[in-house]
Amino acid sequence: MALHAAGAGHSVQVQTLIAGFEAPAQSTTHLVYTPGLRLATVSEQPGPNGQTDKLDEDIINTTVTAIKSGYYHLDCAESYGNEAELGAAIARSGVDRSKLFITTKTSCRPGETVETAFARSLAKLGVDYVDLYLIHSPFWAQTPADLQQKWTEMEAIRASGRARSVGVSNYLREHLEATLQTPGAAARPPAVNQIEYHPYLQHDPDGLLAYHREKGIAVQAYSPLTAITKAAPGPVDPVYERLAGKYGVTPGEVALRWCLDQGIVAITTSSSEERLKGWMQRLPLFKLTPREVEEIAEKGREKHFRGFWGKEFAEDDRR
Repeated sequence: MALHAAGAGHSVQVQTLIAGFEAPAQSTTHLVYTPGLRLATVSEQPGPNGQTDKLDEDIINTTVTAIKSGYYHLDCAESYGNEAELGAAIARSGVDRSKLFITTKTSCRPGETVETAFARSLAKLGVDYVDLYLIHSPFWAQTPADLQQKWTEMEAIRASGRARSVGVSNYLREHLEATLQTPGAAARPPAVNQIEYHPYLQHDPDGLLAYHREKGIAVQAYSPLTAITKAAPGPVDPVYERLAGKYGVTPGEVALRWCLDQGIVAITTSSSEERLKGWMQRLPLFKLTPREVEEIAEKGREKHFRGFWGKEFAEDDRR
């Protein structure tokens, strides 16, 4: 699940980012929080919809804590198996639905329409609409026509009013180009592409970020702390440490700020209430200089690391 930090006093303003994508916004911080995946134990095997009957109380409690800490952008997915937990957390939080920004994703199961998947997600979440609905990945598609058909179905969901915006996740430039060949998509492209993004995976060879800017597609970065949590030690470590000392923050906060200062929404995770509140308190208080942003990017290009979807890429593929 993912959460966006609201402003002081938990008030929420709506900020238009790109291509009509609207989310609760703080003036200098757009964070999305993911507390973790839904895991089934031996005694609670998934049912036909991939969801166990017993809810994960840890996920619910963590999410309630995050909401009450002021994180209002909640992101989940049917493949995570955590939509029901998110729905329960929303109900327990006491925060009005209108203040929350809810994102979920479809896995595009073979033989299943987007409408069927979406209706199931709404039921698990216990809401009448979501703010953003994404295609989780393009790797199920066999042809460009497959991508175009699914995008047509996504647009029908948006047109129905049950999803305020629609977008994609894990799309490379080639997948976006194919999708934009769908009738009407050039004028109304995907609002968002949610991608793995950190200094060790900048997608430079694909020109992906430049293509997003050209087409008016907002970027959400998941796993932005990878250089610290999964790929350490590495060449950005001393830069993170030096800048953390300069600004009086943690290396993780420097990593998040690096995304934010490129106009990219950062998606991250923590079960620590102290850390959650610290991010919201400190991240708005500093910004990296353009040279510091570029320095992290330069050092990051010295190493390549992909934490997700590795089976879809060659080991040295940096797209």
